[in-house]
Amino acid sequence: MDALQQLIAFALTEDIASGDITTDNLISPAVHGQGRIVAKEPMIIAGLDVARQVFEALESDIIWHPCCEDGDEIEAGTVVLEVKGTLRTLLKGERTALNFMQRLSGIATHVRQYVNALDNDKVRLVDTRKTTPGWRTLEKYAVRVGGAYNHRMGLYDGVLIKDNHIAVCGGIKATVAKARQKVSHLVKIEVEASSLAEVEEALETQADVIMLDNMDLEQIRAAVRKIDGRALVEVSGSVVRKDLNRLADTGIDIISSGALTHQARSVDLSMRITR
Repeated sequence: MDALQQLIAFALTEDIASGDITTDNLISPAVHGQGRIVAKEPMIIAGLDVARQVFEALESDIIWHPCCEDGDEIEAGTVVLEVKGTLRTLLKGERTALNFMQRLSGIATHVRQYVNALDNDKVRLVDTRKTTPGWRTLEKYAVRVGGAYNHRMGLYDGVLIKDNHIAVCGGIKATVAKARQKVSHLVKIEVEASSLAEVEEALETQADVIMLDNMDLEQIRAAVRKIDGRALVEVSGSVVRKDLNRLADTGIDIISSGALTHQARSVDLSMRITR
């Protein structure tokens, strides 16, 4: 069982546990019906396949018909998908399927607003690891649906030397040197810098990426001039949508923002079921 199937199984067990005492006592297992998931506000849709897998976990031979695709911009009142199966399956899977879709569509919608606000196609907008525990793969998928990009997926797929690493390893030079001894030559090394002095030290180590953490615009411009193309420049820390273009105009390459995921709200979808 893959991670998504495990998450779906957990979510269904969390909701249904030993049984749906309402549905099981009201609805015969032989009765079939149809459900339609409808958008109650404008949104970027995401999570259609996750919803399908929720219902299939309860009934393998459901009939599934998506009415749009992930990434589509839809208006309120749009029918997103139709599903046919036993009424018990539709009623038991309704809330779990909606919870997944509302969260993922909410992130995609939120991210699209950031992407549309950034008027600079040379700067890449990326997410962070500030995701809901257990949901990272899904939430980062929703970021891509919204039109932005993923930073590293976790601690395992990229070297990012941050302030705490530097503090416990004895400075930027010592920390980078130690990392180079341990990791493959194919792995890029990124170093966080919070001052121009740290930028200079990171440059001396030939870091591949330098992350400017919580610097103001003047500091960022000075850092970009100092780096002068010798490393990719990422800006991070307290990034808000209204500042995206001012940041991009400094000459940086990457803007990373945890707000893409942790500040997104769930959008409103509902499911209408008929016998």
